[in-house]
Parts: sequence; C-alpha cells; structure tokens
Amino acid sequence: MPTLPNCRFQHAALVGKYHARGIRPVLEDVAHLLARSGLDVSLESETALATGMSDYPALSLADIGRQCDVAVVVGGDGTMLAIARELARYDVPLIGVNQGRLGFITDIQLKDVPSALPQILSGRYEREERAMLEGAVVRPLKDGGFETIYEGHAINEVVVSRGATASMVELRAEVDGQFIANYRADGLIVSSPTGSTAYALSAGGPILHPGLCGWVVVPIASHTLSNRPIVVSDAGTITIEIVAGKDASMNFDMQSLASLMHGDRVTVRRSAHKVTFLHPQGWNYYATLRRKLRWNEGVT
Repeated sequence: MPTLPNCRFQHAALVGKYHARGIRPVLEDVAHLLARSGLDVSLESETALATGMSDYPALSLADIGRQCDVAVVVGGDGTMLAIARELARYDVPLIGVNQGRLGFITDIQLKDVPSALPQILSGRYEREERAMLEGAVVRPLKDGGFETIYEGHAINEVVVSRGATASMVELRAEVDGQFIANYRADGLIVSSPTGSTAYALSAGGPILHPGLCGWVVVPIASHTLSNRPIVVSDAGTITIEIVAGKDASMNFDMQSLASLMHGDRVTVRRSAHKVTFLHPQGWNYYATLRRKLRWNEGVT
C-alpha cells in the first residue's frame, strides 16, 4: 500500500453519524486512511459502541478534547453541529465528511476522501473560524431578582417559538437594553452567520458571510408584516422576553427547553469560543453557496 504524505497532526478522533445505515464500512475506510497517514486514531465512544468497531481506542468527547489535535466527522451538518459545540472549548479543528443531504459545513464528499483528506492532514488546507452563540434563560423571582434556569451554546441559532397548541407568542426584543420591537409571531430566530443558511434562511432572513461580526434577528410568520429581519452587531447582548402566549419554547441548535413562562428572558451573546473547520485547498464560501443553493443551474 502506498505511503501517504507526512502528517502535521498526531492524534485524530473519528466521529460518525453512528445510526446511519452502512456507516461502519465508511468509518473503517477513513480510520485506515488516518492510520496510514501516521496518526494515532481514536473513536468517539458512542460511535464505537453503536458500530461495534473495536480496533481503535474509544474516547469520550471530553477526552477527545484533551488528547486529540484534530477530529474527522463523518455525517451531516447536524452531526457536525453537535460535535463542534462540545469540542470548541478545546480548540480542536474539525474536518467534515458529508454523508448527509445538504452539507454546508461537512464539505468533503465521500468520493473525494482518498484525495482530499491526506492533503489536509499534510498541512495543505483552508482554515476557517466560525463564531458561536452562548445564552441563558433567566426567570424572574418574587424578590425582584432572576434565576438562571438554562445555559447553552449554539453554532447555528437560538429560537424562541410558540407552543404546539398556541396560535402565536408575543416577544419583546432588546439589544444591550435598547428596545428593538415587540413581535407577535410564531417565534423569533437569533442566528449566527453560520446559521443564516439554515432555519433563518427558510424564514426569510438574509445570508451572512461567516466572516461578519453580526447576528441576524428573524421573526417567524410575524403578525405584523412590517416586522422584518434585522442584522445587529455580535458585540452586544440580545434579550428576548416572553410577553404573552402559552407554552413557549427555546431551542439552542438541537438543545431545547419547553414551557417558558411569561416574564422569562432568553439572553444571547457571542461565545468566547470559536469553531475551527479545515477545508480542502481552494475551498471558498461562495462556491459552497452556488453548489448547495444551486445558483449555478443554467450557467454554461
């Protein structure tokens, strides 16, 4: 078997969308490629358990953060989001192999793994950092104070939305204490540039380049047609207060909290941590948009 290029990394973690059909052979191929590249290879513990792969050590996400200097994620954007949130605090760079449907942030296709992955491992890549959101839900107390009932991080978005049986919610939004608007709507999205191509886009929000230092605030099915998306600086804190509506819920990417009460406040700010992605050389964001959103259809 041919020797692959010298690797600038030492210990790779391999994470898979372990419930996907046929994932084990894909993971085995990637693991063998990593090992042939001269890396120590470990599997994320749930990936190892679900696939039955036992040829490599299994590590928790915390141990991956402490022991590994790169992680290869095989799956869709949802898999990448879940792993990236956990590893961002350890500054572990991520390489995404797409086995999902869209693949905005898992950008190496399976057919390209044998050529693209060794190039990245040898140090020939495009490095990109993405901002993260962090936030909390605080609840008013009878003595006039507030109690924090939830804290979380998100890469895509924070969403406050109506309950399953309610018609709409009323939400009051502020930035650093400055009132923006009251929204009577199905909900409100606070999206990062990364998340601007996700739920916020389907709700009518603009696409933000990942290099921008801003968030987009997007109402969902607003009762007032003049309530439009707005882009705000990510240097401030966004506060969303539940004014009216039953069983409102909050979602940080895929982490949710249901049955918010009137007076509860969701606060959103920029996290001190960033997510680092490693892309194949020549990668650029605009090409990704053209390909994923099919902007190049009909172009000769």
